[in-house]
Amino acid sequence: MTMKLYCFGESGNAYKAALALQFAGLDWAPVYVDFFNGEARSPEFREINEMGEVPVLVDGDETITQSGAILFHIAEKTGKLMDAPRSEILRWILWDCQKGSGQQGPLRFLMNFLPEDKRPAEAIAFISGRTQAALKVLESHLTGRDWVAGDSLTIADLACCGYLFYLEPFGFDRADFPAIDAWLTRISAQPGWESPYDLMPGSPADRA
Repeated sequence: MTMKLYCFGESGNAYKAALALQFAGLDWAPVYVDFFNGEARSPEFREINEMGEVPVLVDGDETITQSGAILFHIAEKTGKLMDAPRSEILRWILWDCQKGSGQQGPLRFLMNFLPEDKRPAEAIAFISGRTQAALKVLESHLTGRDWVAGDSLTIADLACCGYLFYLEPFGFDRADFPAIDAWLTRISAQPGWESPYDLMPGSPADRA
């Protein structure tokens, strides 16, 4: 049975789930959620996810929300992308939720998807500092190693890379972080990898 991933191309959290589905070799199809016109907060969508967010994975009779939970569901279902101590995988997924994507996602949104006259300069400066600090932690961790949590690609890598493949500016330049750059190159060399706007429907160009 084909799994359904409720998503939209601009969502780095949805991208993590889409990559996991790709790399695990599962049969899945994206279901576009028109986030920028409010669909995720509509009563109809809240019947699918009371939190009003993507991603949402529908796997038969089971509906899973939150990207970290979806990553674990895919890995445990297939036995793939989990070749590392579970505690280490969980450690980096939780780190990403708070320090990685938890900062990168809002910063990218504020810097790119709000009208210029509504972009809060003080908030952007504050989150930018936290984002740079977290990127330095990840850079240090990846220096001298290929993968985040073990000796091969795991869902910890997919959690931590979600927003770093996007080209919209949010203070991240791959040239400034050589270990992260090499790690992203390794991920993009995996069979099934596609960029976010190729893997999921919806992009800024559609709204231009």
